[in-house]
Amino acid sequence: MIGLVLLTGATGYVGGRLRRRLEEQGRPLRCLARRRAVLDSQVGATTEVVEGDALEPETLRAAFEGVETAYYLIHSMGSGRDFEEQDRIAAGNFGEAARRAGVRRIVYLGGLGRGDDLSPHLRSRHEVGNVLRKSGVTVLELRASIVLGSGSLSFEMIRALVERLPVMITPRWVEVQAQPIAVDDLLAYLVAALEVPLEESRVFEIGGADRVSYGDLMREYARQRGLRRVMIRVPFLTPNLSSLWLGLVTPLYARVGRKLIESIKHPTVVQDPSAIEVFPVRPRGMREAIAAAIRNEEREIAESRWYDAFSSKGESRDWSGVRFGNRFVESRTRHVAVDPDEAFAPISRIGGETGWYAYNWLWRLRGFLDLLSGGVGIRRGRPSTQQIRIGDALDFWRVERYEPGRLLRLSAEVKLPGRAWLEFEVRPHDGGSAIRQTALFDPVGLSGLAYWYLLHPLHRLVFSAMIDSIAREAAAGRRPARTASP
Repeated sequence: MIGLVLLTGATGYVGGRLRRRLEEQGRPLRCLARRRAVLDSQVGATTEVVEGDALEPETLRAAFEGVETAYYLIHSMGSGRDFEEQDRIAAGNFGEAARRAGVRRIVYLGGLGRGDDLSPHLRSRHEVGNVLRKSGVTVLELRASIVLGSGSLSFEMIRALVERLPVMITPRWVEVQAQPIAVDDLLAYLVAALEVPLEESRVFEIGGADRVSYGDLMREYARQRGLRRVMIRVPFLTPNLSSLWLGLVTPLYARVGRKLIESIKHPTVVQDPSAIEVFPVRPRGMREAIAAAIRNEEREIAESRWYDAFSSKGESRDWSGVRFGNRFVESRTRHVAVDPDEAFAPISRIGGETGWYAYNWLWRLRGFLDLLSGGVGIRRGRPSTQQIRIGDALDFWRVERYEPGRLLRLSAEVKLPGRAWLEFEVRPHDGGSAIRQTALFDPVGLSGLAYWYLLHPLHRLVFSAMIDSIAREAAAGRRPARTASP
């Protein structure tokens, strides 16, 4: 029986699904999260959550206490220019803390690819494995290609392109060979990695049963969806132009799209087949993987999505040492003659296909301008499930606090000269409910002040119309608030 397992990246796409698999098996599990509240409401009763950050080594000691095996699923895919240095430091801190705690094994998920001209993203993935091994702890590194599953970054890109574009202009990288793996097969490898016999650190290359290109994947997706699509090859789409194109028609914003394209320009196929001999996993082919992903999308049961990870928000700005001006607060309240749960219902549906209840074209324009500046844009949408969770991405916002029927607090992830939040609160009031909407902004310098004052008239227009629409939505056709019997 494997002892206590430490899982990092449990708020991310793969880590979130792996956590559920380990809980289903009854594994003793501890999750490390930068924000404990994000996971507290999601984990099983026997799973422990500790707060810590691999970039802050003093926070790791408690996380490693009593740990036998640790999963390292941390990666700064969406971060800024210094993501390689951040990954290097985080891996070094993690490996050293594991060594001091006497950890038996680190399981690390890296990326396939060989050669001296790898993209910065793939080069960093390989370097992280080397840094972890230098700690002296035995490391089992799995190197995977494209991950196919509902909500995965690659599948979301394929789905959006094929569904939205009858005719696709495709650059050369669309035909580069890869060996995609179904997310369920990847999870099977990760779970089996706990018990695979290992005398020393080792790297295993893993992939699905087929060697195909992104073009093959798009054609197969179209076939299974019954769509006729035309793909026209062009030689002149640079990674920058391609990433902007992806940002306009898919949920990927430009920075992530550019890193993805820089990586898939290189073949990512398995050259060492030893994983098939060592692991009790027989990975499926492309058709089965796509079919499973489509089924999950249609059932709206995607367990996690690539943008669930906080690194998906793009370049993380370090606010330490920044002096903020006075906080601007703008609040308005509407009263409705319905119960608080009914008054809160429209708020719980906000974002994604529902939109923002007023001037949705302005919200889309704001997202487009953010996309052009390298931000997240608005195409991330929201999880398909009705229930909001702390940490969810809602278009270009992130759920910071959520209390069903009472409170939703969103933090902005667009590029701003400061920090911004949008909060909705519902309370009982005079036999009905009071809906309060509050916008908060912490400006930085003169640019922050100019931003607030220049856009304040527009914000007043949009936010006033928004809360009016929410109040009408809550009142229209809803059951009236309960009143005391005479």
